[in-house]
Amino acid sequence: MPGGRLTQRERQQIAQGLADDLAYAEIARRLDRPTSTITREVMRNGGPTGYRADAAHRATERRAHRSKPAAPAGPVPVPSAHGRDPDVVRAYEESFTALLQQQGLPRIAAQVLTCLFTTDAGSLTAAELAGRLRVSPASVSKAITFLESQGLVVRRRDEGRRERYVADNDVWYQSMVATARANAQLAETARQGVGVLGRDTPAGVRLENIARFVDFVSESIARAAEQARQVLGPSREP
Repeated sequence: MPGGRLTQRERQQIAQGLADDLAYAEIARRLDRPTSTITREVMRNGGPTGYRADAAHRATERRAHRSKPAAPAGPVPVPSAHGRDPDVVRAYEESFTALLQQQGLPRIAAQVLTCLFTTDAGSLTAAELAGRLRVSPASVSKAITFLESQGLVVRRRDEGRRERYVADNDVWYQSMVATARANAQLAETARQGVGVLGRDTPAGVRLENIARFVDFVSESIARAAEQARQVLGPSREP
């Protein structure tokens, strides 16, 4: 079985395997590499839908030539549990964080949310988040405030009266409801513009179309969130 770093040709074969919808294990078998190697490679470089061979190769070269800092930055690796490969878990967390950033979350807020999603504990304190992410408590506080404003995180107190932060299924329901409300406000503002600019003017017609579209979408989101909550039931901690 070959060892060492993946070659550019191997990365091109990985990209082709992903395009052919092959499982990681099958790609690994064809390259005579461990499945964990392929999983780490893909998750560290954009995930199965965003993996690009040339970009992955350049990123690896940059990491290889980058000088090592005295104190490594970024999240602290969590001890392995349940037989998980810590490198694969770390790569997955990086991929998840990148996806959340692409959807508009600030970097530290995305890291905090990823931690809350992937912790077996189900919740974390501000001190635990600051320690895992190697950021200041003030940065964690700012991120939590932002996430709370988006309905993505809730505060709870444990038996020691410490505040803990949670992102569970009900948080998603509340987030969808908040999104629907924000859209409804957008529709209302657009309709106010119709009155200001004139219903029969090009600008008025445009704003009316925006209001109608956003109204339909926000109502659909709120209805779907309520149906999902009824079907799936309240979230349960493991």
